[in-house]
Amino acid sequence: MSDRMNAVEIKAPGGPEALRLGQRPLPRPGQGQIAIRLHYAGVNRPDALQRAGKYNPPPGASDLPGLEGAGEVAAVGPGVTRWSVGDRVCALLPGGGYAEQVVCNADHALPVPEGLDMKQAACLPETFFTVWSNVFMRGGLQAGERFLVHGGSSGIGTTAIQLAHTRGARVFTTAGSAEKCAACRELGAEVALNYREEDFVEVLREAGGAHLILDMVGGSYLPRNVKALADDGRLVQIAFLTGPKVELNFAEVMMRRLTITGSTLRPQSDLAKARIARALEREVWPLLAAGRIAPVMDSEFPLAEAAKAHERMESSAHIGKIVLRIAG
Repeated sequence: MSDRMNAVEIKAPGGPEALRLGQRPLPRPGQGQIAIRLHYAGVNRPDALQRAGKYNPPPGASDLPGLEGAGEVAAVGPGVTRWSVGDRVCALLPGGGYAEQVVCNADHALPVPEGLDMKQAACLPETFFTVWSNVFMRGGLQAGERFLVHGGSSGIGTTAIQLAHTRGARVFTTAGSAEKCAACRELGAEVALNYREEDFVEVLREAGGAHLILDMVGGSYLPRNVKALADDGRLVQIAFLTGPKVELNFAEVMMRRLTITGSTLRPQSDLAKARIARALEREVWPLLAAGRIAPVMDSEFPLAEAAKAHERMESSAHIGKIVLRIAG
């Protein structure tokens, strides 16, 4: 058996053309780690940021892009007791997912949910870890609350809509076309607004304000989000597609007792990620197995065409998740 594998490398910071298929040594698991022979890997916006030189991997992580994937356990490192060679898993990765094999912390892996295939499972970790930790753990969303998620047709958005709706929240969302808005309503959004034609601030204020907003747009949306919140409302920021800097009047935050918070997943500790994994397995994996929620799939590309997958993602024409087919 070869000790080398195919992997997509970033030759130099740049556009999608910077992604090139190359060869790398097979990674071996260390203490508390497992190696996964990947069938599919999810494609996410942080991958594009890394490719562009704007999101460096944490110390000790692979320099290859790819933050989630699904496959079979190929090897088990010292100290690992839960997993065995051949187990079907999906995992949150610190990097390295655009390859035939990857190493990750054993506590960041989850079983492939019953009824889901490898392609679907590869779409779960990055998105579900992000949504669960920010909407429910950090944002504290409760049944009956009004919840606004921007970018409703994205991987994050389609996941947040389904989870919030299933857990009894009233879901509002924004998207960029009539087709995308229709898809959001089918997933459980009570109101889906075409942000090119409608003002989400006006609609939310008429409804009484959002108790919680999940935003990845940033920029001019920050002060508008504040206006769209109900008194005592919470804003959780997870990305800044249009920039992190803006002028904001914090007097309104004080007077209306608003909470502004946020997080990014990749730099968090191994323990924090393991806690999210256990919460997902307890609270969300049964919903997936029962078919009450499911990842929304947009398209798949072979590993060698990772550049085309990035072009698709950055066009913002997709609805749901994009994956790379590696094996199977």
